[in-house]
Amino acid sequence: MSIAYLNGEYLPLEEARISPMDRGFLFGDGIYEVIPYYNGKSVGLMPHITRMINGLAEIEIKNSHTADEWKTLLDNLIAKNSDQGDNLGVYVHISRGTDVKRYHAYPEGVEPTIFCFTFGIKDPEPTDRTKVHQYSMISTEDLRWQRCHIKSTALLGNVIHFQEGYSSGHDEALLYNAKGELTEGSSCNAFIVKDGVIITPIQDNQILPGITRRIIIDSLKADGSLTVEERTITMDEVRNADELWITSSSKEIAPVTQLDGKPVGNGEVGEIWEKAFKIYTASKYDF
Repeated sequence: MSIAYLNGEYLPLEEARISPMDRGFLFGDGIYEVIPYYNGKSVGLMPHITRMINGLAEIEIKNSHTADEWKTLLDNLIAKNSDQGDNLGVYVHISRGTDVKRYHAYPEGVEPTIFCFTFGIKDPEPTDRTKVHQYSMISTEDLRWQRCHIKSTALLGNVIHFQEGYSSGHDEALLYNAKGELTEGSSCNAFIVKDGVIITPIQDNQILPGITRRIIIDSLKADGSLTVEERTITMDEVRNADELWITSSSKEIAPVTQLDGKPVGNGEVGEIWEKAFKIYTASKYDF
């Protein structure tokens, strides 16, 4: 039986109830996080919590817990679901709360709705580049809102772009802005490799400040054997890249070998991906 957390109470997931007047339901007015745990060990838990707290502050939702209290809450939820599998993700959803009417302005005197549940996640991919799953993507113009740095529960723009890729037989959609510059994927961040250099778009309002993205950058810089740059990337550079990766808490570092029906580089998983993924795998629990 899966155990959820709702507003201070741990309870069976099927017993969790949220009002239809909740602003998360009516407006998508909230923040969320997804945090992976492998064999009970979290990856980037405190950075996830910090991003969540920052997001709540940015959209002016009350934060009712300290970072350490959030950690305890989520670790407890994982422990209560230990019979659900060795590898679990935690979904954390915080809305502005329930009002008595539907009205755009922030209501006064309401408490946020805090809802968390766990779900099974797959084992990490092998670090052998001949055995890893290879992703296929389409590219499309990024038509989402201009505050993509906020991990908002209002994901319709992402859902539409993801469906563009999915319905055409691909794994994901890779997005670019009106200037023809790479932003990110519909549910992930993105990296390219050219001439041995790993490059990812700069962090701004056009992309999510991905935790996996940050762990990759920091672990590679700490290792020092590979060069990493954060800068603007044109789609011409993407199409001429030697390697293309997408990254997220669930995908970790996923190699993309097909873009718009054409091979990325030589159409095979690259050596730089393998080196980077081994470095990331060795250090991911340190964050």
